[in-house]
Amino acid sequence: MQTTAKPIDNNEKKFRLRLIRSENIGPITFNQLILRFGNAEKALAAIPNMAQKGGAKRKIKISSEKNAISEAAKLRDMGGKFFHKGEDDYPSFLTTMDDAPPILSLLGNGHLLKKQSFAIIGARNASTNAKRMAQQFATNIGKHDMVITSGLARGIDRHAHIGAFESGTIAVVAGGVDIIYPNENKDIYEEIIKLGAVISEMPLTTKPQARHFPRRNRIISGISWGVLIVEAALRSGSLITARFALEQGREVFATPGSPLDARSKGTNNLIRSGAHLCENIDDILNIYNSLSSQYLSENQQYNIEPTFVEDVSEKEIANYRDRIIEAIGHSPVSIDDIIRQLDLPFPIIWVVLMELELAGRLERLPAGHITLLQNIDI
Repeated sequence: MQTTAKPIDNNEKKFRLRLIRSENIGPITFNQLILRFGNAEKALAAIPNMAQKGGAKRKIKISSEKNAISEAAKLRDMGGKFFHKGEDDYPSFLTTMDDAPPILSLLGNGHLLKKQSFAIIGARNASTNAKRMAQQFATNIGKHDMVITSGLARGIDRHAHIGAFESGTIAVVAGGVDIIYPNENKDIYEEIIKLGAVISEMPLTTKPQARHFPRRNRIISGISWGVLIVEAALRSGSLITARFALEQGREVFATPGSPLDARSKGTNNLIRSGAHLCENIDDILNIYNSLSSQYLSENQQYNIEPTFVEDVSEKEIANYRDRIIEAIGHSPVSIDDIIRQLDLPFPIIWVVLMELELAGRLERLPAGHITLLQNIDI
């Protein structure tokens, strides 16, 4: 549904920053808390009690007002800003994701987030030919008024960014926007801030860890209408991005490579599995032009204004809490299967899942799956 987003007032923005920076709060739980309580201030007040009901053995760590003000001031002093989900300047394509980042930090040119984005990613240890190809693709696609998005890694990502300097490029990073990783990309990091944008959902000063990269990858695909994988091995992180792209309904392209080169086995397998074979820019533009203008509208905005959900009493929740926990178990299970199996009102299940996640007892997995965490000191 297309609509005009309503501005979020500064006080609510402060509480939202505190909420997403608090312990055990991910994008899905953040959105659900806003839906249940109507605003971030009420959500922050409610989460200690919810975590206790979920089985937490210690108090949940809530981000302080001081920390939120400090982070906002540091980002502002660096010339950056926050983009809040629900406002007009937030990337439209990201709003379609269930786990869209509630807040993005940005250094550089924010207007690029509203332009049409196409992602180019691939192997870090890429071949010379693949690097050259990625750079050429980026340059040529940029001439068609598209921004090139990538992950600021070495190899394919680096050359995709370089190829798009003139037209504009977005680097999605796994740590804070102020952290350069890998350090060898310092030169293009500084150039991207001048000519493009660096974005992240992570707090400032956060150094990237292995678990952060899949989260980054979902943003790379989510912000783009299509993703091109130029070169990737069978167990490459680029294939994780391709999987996210498919789950998000994005177009996936892959360049074919020699069957004798391990760096091409992942892309060749993507093509075998149905990805668009991409040998030149026409292979991308033909798909782009075939998509409806409504789907690719730069002004598309979705109605994500929080609305109150059906309320349920604590007595109702308490009656079914143990039954819901037992149904989840320690093996991955889809939320849809839980709902069908229990035949309970969805709001009850919904609240119990939030309680468990706030208590650090529940992990959300890709494709709407969840599992109880085992043997952890909470």
